[in-house]
Amino acid sequence: MVSTHSPLVFSFGILGNIISFVVFLAPVPTFIRVCKKKSTEGFQSVPYVVALFSAMVWLYYASLKSNEILLITANTIGCVVETIYIAIYIAFAPKQARIFTLRLLILMNFGGFCLILLLSHFLAQGETRVRVLGWVCVAFSVSVFAAPLSIMRVVIRTKSVEFMPFYLSLFLTLSAIVWHLYGVLQKDLYVALPNILGFIFGVLQMVLYMIYKNYKTVIDDEKLSESKADIVNLSMSETNVCSQPNSDEKGSDTQNEHEQKDQDVKTTEASNQGQLLSVKCEV
Repeated sequence: MVSTHSPLVFSFGILGNIISFVVFLAPVPTFIRVCKKKSTEGFQSVPYVVALFSAMVWLYYASLKSNEILLITANTIGCVVETIYIAIYIAFAPKQARIFTLRLLILMNFGGFCLILLLSHFLAQGETRVRVLGWVCVAFSVSVFAAPLSIMRVVIRTKSVEFMPFYLSLFLTLSAIVWHLYGVLQKDLYVALPNILGFIFGVLQMVLYMIYKNYKTVIDDEKLSESKADIVNLSMSETNVCSQPNSDEKGSDTQNEHEQKDQDVKTTEASNQGQLLSVKCEV
């Protein structure tokens, strides 16, 4: 049996850790902005809470297996980074958003994880417990890997790749390849399987980028509004990120507002897309 002591497996595991760490850092510009302005500016906490939950589940799964130290390190880093993000968010979020985030943490990261922990401990033993938890991780990863469908739909409709940064799609693909090969060499179906889907969606995103990268499309207010709705839905937000423009405003004020709205959408999209990719890299 191939183990993490194999130089090849160890190399893929180290590379997977490095790529995952790079993707974990994707939201850093967002939180630097939050700290400087002392406001979350409509950014949502859901992607970060989900990312923390994903890291916790994968960490529990890896702890039940032998020779999975590299899977443990990747998700330990994920837990630390996501906890820092959430702490910053709670510190600067308005009262309603702060309460929502705390409730979500209690419900998902405490209640949900404890439920998985107790059920897997008392209802399954040994290899059965590992298999059950492995399929839980697969189901969760598949649902997360399907998230880019909304982004891809926005790109096709707007013919603009501003909503889908190329480097994030590239790192998604690289991460899926590396962790898939790691899972194959480790004979770990639960790590290898979901990353096939991650690779497919990563390639599709890069193909879309190559098709639409040279398009210079002026996105009208209606289409921009629809795109914003897709982005907010992708991050499972309960509120809109930006407000619609006032039709009575004219001249330079209207132009400046449109430019600011475009920038806010790009920033929010980069944050949400980067964070979703962070979830995907935690396998």
